[in-house]
Amino acid sequence: MIRFALALALALSAGACDRLQPQKPAAATASKTAGPAEGTLEWAAAGPWRIEPERDRWRHPVETLRFWGLKPGMTVVEIFPGRGWYTAVLAPYLATNGGKLYAATFDPAASTPAQAGTLDHFKARFVAKPEFGAVTLTVLSPRSGGVAPPGSADLVIVARNVHTLMGQAYAEKAFDDFYRALKPGGILGIEQHRASSTGVPDPQATNGYVQEAVVKMIAQEAGFEFVGSSEINANPRDDRDHPFGVWTLPPTLRTAPLGERPNPRFDVDPYRAIGESDRMTLKFRKPGGEPAAAVAAPVEKKR
Repeated sequence: MIRFALALALALSAGACDRLQPQKPAAATASKTAGPAEGTLEWAAAGPWRIEPERDRWRHPVETLRFWGLKPGMTVVEIFPGRGWYTAVLAPYLATNGGKLYAATFDPAASTPAQAGTLDHFKARFVAKPEFGAVTLTVLSPRSGGVAPPGSADLVIVARNVHTLMGQAYAEKAFDDFYRALKPGGILGIEQHRASSTGVPDPQATNGYVQEAVVKMIAQEAGFEFVGSSEINANPRDDRDHPFGVWTLPPTLRTAPLGERPNPRFDVDPYRAIGESDRMTLKFRKPGGEPAAAVAAPVEKKR
């Protein structure tokens, strides 16, 4: 097993900067206007409840979720949802199509004030809202139990947070938790800032980037089989050479080291021009179960 040194948490990367107010999805306020058919993934991604949909040009949620195999009726676990960038697509889609969503958050008892504020925001926006279905909160930490009941999940999603787990030195434990939560044949989908394939890996991922080989090794040590990768979230303009790590790029555009006051003289324009980070998009499978082609999956509801 790989040993990772203890480091400060590189947290809250999955869904920062929510600038929209919560609105009911079309399932609760049906619209007759032209657009994607209600219940489809395109419909969920086009709704007014979205958080920063302008980031879709970098993150491609519909294409990414389809690559991971999201289907109606699934039980999905989203790891560290932050303010809910992906939740705002997953929750209405699953609610409309008979699925279930678990959101595994930081331990509230050990959270920073910023993390606690983000969790409060997430609860107010998504939890116990009939229009978003059953969004169940669980905890992922070095001492937590499972992120979902054992063998209950069809899909576990880790979006831009492997570096967080490495920084807190419990990546192996977390991947073991993902493995236990999944059904045989279940999928682990990962989107992660991608480090150069050359050079010595940083076990703490202090700049937010992780080598693809390291992610594959952690997953395979937990028992997962590698299924495939996609370049849908790649950005060849990102050279990864930024003064404040990946957070120098959008959407954060950090201008000073973490914990210091922003530097108004730091020129963010070159980093804004780069765009969001170069990211790997990987798909792993828990062995067992029937091949996907042999299982008759329910279809998206179209109304």
